[in-house]
Amino acid sequence: MKKKSYAVIGLGQFGMSVAKTLAEANCDVLAIDQKEELVQEVADIVTYAVKADVKEPGILHSLGVQNIDVVIVAVAEKLEASITAVMQAKDLKVPFVMAKAMNNLHGRILEKIGADKVIYPEKAMGIRAAKNLLTNGVLDVFELSSEIGVAEFKMPEQWVGKTLSQLSIREKYNLNIIAIRVEDKIIVNLNPEEVLQKEYNVIAIGKNKDLNDEKSIFFK
Repeated sequence: MKKKSYAVIGLGQFGMSVAKTLAEANCDVLAIDQKEELVQEVADIVTYAVKADVKEPGILHSLGVQNIDVVIVAVAEKLEASITAVMQAKDLKVPFVMAKAMNNLHGRILEKIGADKVIYPEKAMGIRAAKNLLTNGVLDVFELSSEIGVAEFKMPEQWVGKTLSQLSIREKYNLNIIAIRVEDKIIVNLNPEEVLQKEYNVIAIGKNKDLNDEKSIFFK
């Protein structure tokens, strides 16, 4: 199977993290930024790093972006550069263009000009952080969609010494336990008759309204 190729445009904190993570996963990565120091920072990690101004007409074509599978446009703070990069990538028939947006208006513009996916990292992290603060014992929580979310939380005291079959979690809380974390090991093939231990962490999936319900296990 052909290895996918990626271009990351904009090497701010978000773009840099994306470029490094893709490179560490052994993907082909082209990293582009207008600042030489950022290009140099990632040059030894990605496949190819180049200093370029994406507002320059035809620059992405000259860099061979037409041969890239996925483009990530991470220059949201610079509206003109963000829009220009998305337009150029779509004109070059890049199969999938993901773009970072700063707000809803910016996101709607990016969608109108052809971005296949628009993301709001700051908004998502803010929601995630707030939910972690509001819930009791939750270690991490994130939304998979506008309706469904996943949460990892400490084993509730009232669950210790009981089994999943005894607790009837789905019936009581509308949540499905999908895994147990024991230190660094995640167990997904759960035995419903196994006695739950205090040191376990629980990973559950359910509707966001149930994860946020004050009657849920997180608020006990």
